[in-house]
Amino acid sequence: MAFVKCEKCELAYEGKTVLSDLSFEVNKGDYLCIVGENGSGKSTLMKALLGLIKPVSGEIKFCCAKHSEIGYLPQQTDIQKDFPASVSEVVISGTLGRKGFKPFYTKKEKDLAKKNMEMLGISHLAKHSYQNLSGGQQQRVLLARALCATTSMLLLDEPVAGLDPVVTAEMYKIIKELNDKGIAIIMVSHDISAAVEYASHILHLRNKPLFFGTKEEYLFSDIASEFLGGDKK
Repeated sequence: MAFVKCEKCELAYEGKTVLSDLSFEVNKGDYLCIVGENGSGKSTLMKALLGLIKPVSGEIKFCCAKHSEIGYLPQQTDIQKDFPASVSEVVISGTLGRKGFKPFYTKKEKDLAKKNMEMLGISHLAKHSYQNLSGGQQQRVLLARALCATTSMLLLDEPVAGLDPVVTAEMYKIIKELNDKGIAIIMVSHDISAAVEYASHILHLRNKPLFFGTKEEYLFSDIASEFLGGDKK
């Protein structure tokens, strides 16, 4: 059964249709990259997947997860980069969707945060201030936080934006390793070349779905010829 299934959706922003006739699904272990130019509807679709907006028509079904059980890594803003909290505080806050209104974190939640910090190689930064970290370290912290919310699916919004090439490669490697462990990935990206390198499926938008299918199918499509040019394999 699909984790997420979008059926013939129309999505709007401020009363104006942004995406129409949108259908796709994400299954366990999939790595879906959503690509497209600025204004193509990527951000609007992200809001719909997070439950922040509802489709004008059609339906988005979450068959094996709730919104609160999706790990979300947002695009970073300057305000987020200066967030005055320790690394451990930021990471464990990812469990809030699970813990409800309990006033204290349980041992299980603390152990989960510790496990995810170890997985992402940031345990030594636990007591450091988040705002004093490098961009790559901050992204690792936010990814660990997202993992505290889910065991099934991560939603990543431009996770390598603003990172240098070395750190970008490290982040892509980490994301692929998480996917190889069975976590479904939905990643919004402007980097089509990276998408076809790492993803299992591609959703290419331009105010409507120009393509949805496997990476292999995408590479031999007309839309790939247009956007990848000489990089087509």
